[in-house]
Amino acid sequence: MSDQSLYERLGGVFAIAAVVDHFSDAVVRNPIVGQQSQNPALREWHTQNLGRLPGLKFMRTLWVCNVAGGPFEYTPTVPGTTVLGLEEAHRRLHISPDEFDEVAAELGRTLDAVGVPEQEKGEVLAAFAAHKDEVTQGHRS
Repeated sequence: MSDQSLYERLGGVFAIAAVVDHFSDAVVRNPIVGQQSQNPALREWHTQNLGRLPGLKFMRTLWVCNVAGGPFEYTPTVPGTTVLGLEEAHRRLHISPDEFDEVAAELGRTLDAVGVPEQEKGEVLAAFAAHKDEVTQGHRS
């Protein structure tokens, strides 16, 4: 294994920002978690709050850079129980485990589309999956 961090192996902030940009746009269009979602909170966010999307892309880029070992520090606008915790930022969206999995699948498709190697793709998806319980805390059964 390389001595380089995941951040470095992904290509740094510009490459990560390009992935986040593609991914974020794909999530908006995704029929399960985007503008046509059966989840009213997700549907509303992806139709009524798109003016916030550039800021969300910025925050997602910082989060990924931080998780991947880069020199950028993520500071949440809605703090969770940890610096990288996502539970409070997502609670009102009532994201189900299946919806989380669809977002993860969209991330995987994005990583494939931009040519991220399998090892790094696996590491990114594992870092994302590590926060599933937090993101789905607000789900109503």
